Amino acid sequence: MGTILLMLISFIGYIVAYKTYGRYIGRKIFNVSGSAEVPSQTKKDGIDYVPTKRWVIFGHHFTSIAGTGPIVGPAIGIIWGWVPAMIWIFFGSIFMGAVHDFGSLIISLRNEGKSISEVAARYIGPRVRYIFFFIVFFELLIVIAVFCLVIAIIFDEYPQSIFPVWMEIPIALGLGYAIYKRSAGIAVSTVIAVVLMYITVAAGHFIYPESMPGLGSIPPEGVWAIILLIYAFIASTLPVTTLLQPRDYINAWQLIIAMILLFFGVLASGLFGGLEIVAPAFNPGPAGAPPIWPFLFVTIACGAISGFHSLVSSGTSSKQISSENDARFVGYGSMLTEAALATLAVIAVAAGIGLLKSETTGLAGIEAWNHHYSSWAAAIGLKAKMGAFVEGSANMLTFIGIPFFLGKIIIGVFVASFAGTTLDSATRIQRYIVTELSSGLKMKVMTGKYAATAFAVITAAALAFATGADGKGALTLWPMFGAVNQLLAALALLVLSIYLKKRGGLKFLVTAIPCVFMLIMTVWSVIFNQIDFAHKSNILLSVINGIMILLAVWMIIEGIIVFIKPGMENGTQNP
Repeated sequence: MGTILLMLISFIGYIVAYKTYGRYIGRKIFNVSGSAEVPSQTKKDGIDYVPTKRWVIFGHHFTSIAGTGPIVGPAIGIIWGWVPAMIWIFFGSIFMGAVHDFGSLIISLRNEGKSISEVAARYIGPRVRYIFFFIVFFELLIVIAVFCLVIAIIFDEYPQSIFPVWMEIPIALGLGYAIYKRSAGIAVSTVIAVVLMYITVAAGHFIYPESMPGLGSIPPEGVWAIILLIYAFIASTLPVTTLLQPRDYINAWQLIIAMILLFFGVLASGLFGGLEIVAPAFNPGPAGAPPIWPFLFVTIACGAISGFHSLVSSGTSSKQISSENDARFVGYGSMLTEAALATLAVIAVAAGIGLLKSETTGLAGIEAWNHHYSSWAAAIGLKAKMGAFVEGSANMLTFIGIPFFLGKIIIGVFVASFAGTTLDSATRIQRYIVTELSSGLKMKVMTGKYAATAFAVITAAALAFATGADGKGALTLWPMFGAVNQLLAALALLVLSIYLKKRGGLKFLVTAIPCVFMLIMTVWSVIFNQIDFAHKSNILLSVINGIMILLAVWMIIEGIIVFIKPGMENGTQNP
């Protein structure tokens, strides 16, 4: 019964927050206006700038920001206890993450759909453009390279997901063609697309390879990385209405259906299956783990607050919003939906994992929990965490009549699909970043979409294959990704705070307070990492992390100078 209360209280809280604090942020802080011009209208080109219906852009935005983050982060962070994990997810998402996402979307809408990097240059100073660009490029470089590996691992672990995930592409192409070229009704087209998608999910139980064959000296993971990078190049150069939008849209429906199934799975297993939380409420000193302060706030990013979201808000979504009135639904609403998913992930790994005996370990209850979370080294393994979520979710779904094998396929496809949409969006955003930077540097050859996308994909491939043909090179830099991602969130909040300060009054406090908190947590964590890297004599990570620290401090100083500058209120910049 405790799991049911945890879920219901959290979900009701997210709805109340959207209706109250979200509305307050929109009306009183950002003064959202439906009559304001938006980039999708003023710069409409049918490729990147496309006015889009609010439910469609919500689907794109949500699936782009989510990926595997709201699953893996909570599944690792829960090692410190499910109570601190849930406190951070609940309050972090409402007062920090949703404000960060909503604000980044609004500020980009009011600056021609430019990225947060360009907006930072405008409101802080031209020098910070290159600092911000470096941090953003570095983060996206890791995201693209790592998500190729993440998808490869999911395909290897759940081969039944391969067929339905790839079949989403022709289904999405057909949906986009039907809506945009044939003016078909969205409702009927959506039903057909979603039904077809779940037919392929069921077919995945019968149509799947035993394993991906290698290619010469390239192992399966490397082959998948190459295939996925080629796909990312193609998908990211096509008009958004051709593949990106419709695929993200049907994946959003997949999410809604999966969350509804999990919702009733929690209810049914809680009422009739004895679903109980087997994870400890508090576990401040797990074996080998870093301290809960500040690493809980770095480990659980998506689901609470994530810097990557500012890149999506100011990258693809701001170019498709058709009215400022849709921004709260897309920006604030998507973040709270992600928090709801993170809540379900916590329940799956804290309770669902112990519901039935594991197929692989034969363990249930607290023994199943201890198997996955015996130490920090055990907790951070991607396969272990994905396995804990998929198995825990499938356990709960059996209580609403879905066989365990089918539940595993449904959740496995759900996870792989979300990873794929994040890969698509990250590659397209990296193209925007390269284009904007090249334009500023007068490098005309790199401003074309094909050249910029090729640069984004080739650099990601270079990182992925830097350590060998298995495509795992990005794992070299992964230990510092969490801190860099949250540092980006703090810097985005800094830009928002300066923007609001220029508008006068105390509106800036709604972003400045979260900004200070995130700056403290992330700077603390990167310094901790620097000490750890030096202790382990890891020269590469020490140098890169040290550069990130210097750049972050530089930008913070620049921001503070602008923030406290006399007469900054009611500045000359447009609102």
